[in-house]
Amino acid sequence: MTESTARSSNRAGGARRMNVTRLGVVPYAAALELQSELVRARRGGEIDDQLLLLQHPHVITLGTSAHQENILVDVEQRALLGIELFETGRGGDVTYHGPGQLVGYPIFDLKPDRCDLHLYVRDIEEALIRALLEFGITADRKQGLTGVWVGEEKIAAIGVRVSSGWITSHGFALNVATDLAFFDAIIPCGIRDHGVTSVARVLGRDSDGSPTHDGATHDGAVSQADLMRDVEEAVARSFADVFARELRWDQSLGHWPGRRLEQP
Repeated sequence: MTESTARSSNRAGGARRMNVTRLGVVPYAAALELQSELVRARRGGEIDDQLLLLQHPHVITLGTSAHQENILVDVEQRALLGIELFETGRGGDVTYHGPGQLVGYPIFDLKPDRCDLHLYVRDIEEALIRALLEFGITADRKQGLTGVWVGEEKIAAIGVRVSSGWITSHGFALNVATDLAFFDAIIPCGIRDHGVTSVARVLGRDSDGSPTHDGATHDGAVSQADLMRDVEEAVARSFADVFARELRWDQSLGHWPGRRLEQP
């Protein structure tokens, strides 16, 4: 996209454009590199706001307030499980990413009217709550804790970074059809008193997206890929609504040469 196109899409009196890109499965290091490039481009006014939707291979990430004791597996155990470990510049403690989990990275310019980090995090929570409601899932916030919850279990974690110029990166991790057993490798976000759940589990599905024997289903039996796509679309719509953005699906980042991808 040219600089003039980006400027015209952010014209006064009209909704800003939000380009949403599905990236498939992206190694964590490659996603960091892509975010860094997009933050620079957004700060320079070369691109519109971006929402990256993707999955990561198994990885444990440490935020700026992470405590090492919240990692419950050592180097050898991580190697056996195929879990990488990364220190990262987002806020928060320790979290896990893996297949079946929808990770979203908004690269937004919060100027001029959203320069409030607390409000930004609450808006991400609101967008996820609205998206989950499309699947009949009633989710909410929990007093004093960041993220989105279904009852006493966490369904989405949030860890963001806002760099100079009020440009955002990092974002959220929503458990869609995640193998929740991998969360046993950590104390998620340092919270010992609450468990984790997923869209699939709440809807009565196995981690592969198929219905369980005793659980309810959503629109019949669908694959994990179909469920993920449905959730991606709901999340994109809710982000456009909450942030007052014009939604545009854009696959141009699929040709980014520095990215190493595995399609799910």
